[in-house]
Formats: sequence, structure tokens, C-alpha cells
Amino acid sequence: MRHLTEGSVGQAVANADRVVDFERALGLHHEQWLQSTLAGSPAVSTFFNWIYIWGHWPVIAVTLVWLARNNPVVYLRARNAMIISGVIGMVIFASFPVAPPRLAGMGMVDTVTVSSHAYRVLQPPMFTNQYAAVPSLHVGWDLLMGIAIAIAARRLWVRVLGVVMPVAMTLAVILTANHYILDAMAGAALTTACWFGVGWWMRRRSLTPLTVS
Repeated sequence: MRHLTEGSVGQAVANADRVVDFERALGLHHEQWLQSTLAGSPAVSTFFNWIYIWGHWPVIAVTLVWLARNNPVVYLRARNAMIISGVIGMVIFASFPVAPPRLAGMGMVDTVTVSSHAYRVLQPPMFTNQYAAVPSLHVGWDLLMGIAIAIAARRLWVRVLGVVMPVAMTLAVILTANHYILDAMAGAALTTACWFGVGWWMRRRSLTPLTVS
């Protein structure tokens, strides 16, 4: 699957330049400043590395298992939104490969590779598309899990955790030089649209009168 979506290096770098130009036009191109300002110390950098590494697939797996056991309706909505957004994401990755900030000659440090080996266990290079920057499914799928948790959880602190998760991942993908600000916005927009689309479909099929649409 990686070879089907990765694209060429030259095209990925050229598309990265286009993303940066678009960010500049919108006043959003602050990735270098954010990394140097907010993740300048080793302790902070390590903290966000671990959010990036352990706050994605492990959190998604645990959340889906918990939802399946405690709220099957929300589980189905989150799972289907994740699958649909993943398929759309792969189409975008194949047609519009983008080099992330760490590979685009922006002078940003790839803090995950430099400081942590755990990421290579969870994301082996042979299965990782390093030019799948737009949209950020790290942000998008964490947002899906956060929405699902906020809806399904009974305890307030768990709901708060659902809100904090995607915010923390957004900071992590930017500060580790793995995504642009625009990537995070695109990932959030894609998965949110899928969440509402699946909710509409479920209501049409009369699967449940969901209270949150």
C-alpha cells in the first residue's frame, strides 16, 4: 500500500512548497517558530514525541475496544468515519504527495527520529508513507476518537480527556515537524465531515436516534 500512495520525492517537495505558499497567503506558516519556541527544550520535545508516538494507534485501539463494549452505536459511527476518511486520505496521498516539514528543507528538526526509537516499532518504515502529509490523519483520527469519547463517556474527566486528545496531537504533529498547520486543519475537516456524513446515513437507516448529530 505504501508504494501505491507514496509518489515521487520531487513531486512531494514541489507540493510541499505549494502548501507553504498557501499557508503564507493565509498567515498560517508558523511551524518553524512554533517548534523553536515551544519545543526548544529536550524535555518538552520528548513530551510531544511521546504524544505523537503513543497518542495515535495505541489510543485508537483502546478507544475502539472501549466503545465497542460500552456504546456500540458510537463505536460504529467512529469506526465507519475512520474507514471512509482513511480511504479518502489514501486517494489524496496518491494524487497529491507532500513532503512533511522535516523533509522539505525548512530547517526543522525531525525530533521523533532523532530522539525516539519506539516510533519505528509502531510504524515500521516499510509500511510508512513519509509523503502522506496532507491531510493529517494523526489529527483527524484522534479527533474522531475524542468526539466519540466526549459523547460516550459518563465521567466528566473522561470527556475532558476526549477534548484534550486532538488538541495535544495537533501540537505534537506540528512541533515534531511531521505536519504543517494546514495538514492538521485538513485532517480535522475531513474526519469531521465523515463523522457527520456517517451520522446522517445512520439516521436515514434508522439505526439510532443519536442525540448528537
